[in-house]
This record gives sequence, structure tokens and C-alpha cells, in this order.
Amino acid sequence: MSTGIASSSSRRSLVDVAVDKMRERLERGEWRVGERIPVEAELAAQLGVSRNTVREAVRVLAFSGVLEVRQGDGTYIRSAVDASDVPQDLSRATLREHLEVRAMLEVEAARLAARRRTPEDLERIRAALSLRGEHLNRRRPSVFVEHDLAFHRAVVDAAHNPALGKLYHFFERAVRSTVRATLELGGLPEPDYLAHVAVCDAIARRNEAAAVDAARALLQPILEALDPTPPQPAAPRRPR
Repeated sequence: MSTGIASSSSRRSLVDVAVDKMRERLERGEWRVGERIPVEAELAAQLGVSRNTVREAVRVLAFSGVLEVRQGDGTYIRSAVDASDVPQDLSRATLREHLEVRAMLEVEAARLAARRRTPEDLERIRAALSLRGEHLNRRRPSVFVEHDLAFHRAVVDAAHNPALGKLYHFFERAVRSTVRATLELGGLPEPDYLAHVAVCDAIARRNEAAAVDAARALLQPILEALDPTPPQPAAPRRPR
């Protein structure tokens, strides 16, 4: 039994080594997007592993979107970015870093929503805003967080940018964590109902500048509270 476990562990580590070596070649520019990588036997010789290990490593990178296996034609570089690394990187980010990225996404989403929103979009935003309301002590924090997130998601959807929508959906777990953190950590300013109303009203009026200002104002107080040492202006030089 122990031999099988050790063999499996060793196998896994060899695949990891092969994956890392293949990523390094991509990062160094040896492999470019759209190019075909060496055939299995040649790649096994270059990496110093078996063909089975190469096959498993290719499966890993194909699953994460880096490689594309074309039956009868070969394996091609599909993307220079390995999406499987992103969740791990996000998990190591600080609360302030999460909030900074969230602000970037939501400010641009509000601007685009003010330009592109439909009457149906506005109805969904207002319905989500009504459900969110103010944060009440008698309401479970988890329920409030979901209602708050639904409002922001409705704004993102109203931007009618599928790429932005997918990015926000991918980042949604981190957004949910930041909202919970602002509720659980004492001393952090919680964006109130009226601040969310300002975003909704600006989008309703199709005022892009006001939508940007309102969306930025939602998170700016929290960002400032999390920045213990704001940059100081440089002291003027004394004339000699």
C-alpha cells in the first residue's frame, strides 16, 4: 500500500516539474502563442521525463487554457497566461489590494452602465438596491453581503461588456470577501445606502462623470482607512 502511495506522489511531482519547465519556456518567449510545441517524444527528451509524464503535463496545461490539443495536428500554444495561477495569487492579496482592483472594475462598470444601460437594466439595478437597503443588525451578514453583491453585479451587467462581466464574475469571490471583511473588522467605514443610491441615480440619468464619481466614492473611504501612511507631498527645496 505505501509503495503505491509513494509512486503516486513521485509521479505527481514529475508532472509538476514538467509543467513548470513548459511554463518557463513560455515565459522566456521560446514558445509563442499560436505556435506548435515539439511532439511528445521530442519534448520528453528535452525535459528529461517520460512520454507519459509529458502527456499528463500537456493535459494539465490544456485544462488551464495554456495549450490546445488538436487531434491529428499537434499541440499549440493557446495563451501566454495560465489562469490556474490566478486564484492562488488572489488568495495571497491583501484586503486593500482586493479593494483597489474592485474599485477599478466597478468604477469602469458604472461609467459604461451610464452610457449603455437599458430600461430593463435600470429596473434590475433598482430592484437590487431595494433588496440591499441599509445594513441592519437583525439581518444575517451573509444575506446582506449577497444582496450588496447583487447590486454591484447588476451594474456590471448593465455595462454590456462580456469581458468585463466575466472578469468580475471571476473576481466575485474576492469581492464577497472584502464586503464581509468591512462588516467584521471594526473601524472600517461601511458604504451606506445613500452612497449606492448615488450610483443608481447617475446611471439612471446617463451621467457618466457622476457615475464614476459615485462608484469611486463608495470604496475610497475604506481604502483611505486601510492606508496607514498616505504619501506626503515633497517639501519645497530651499534656495541656495
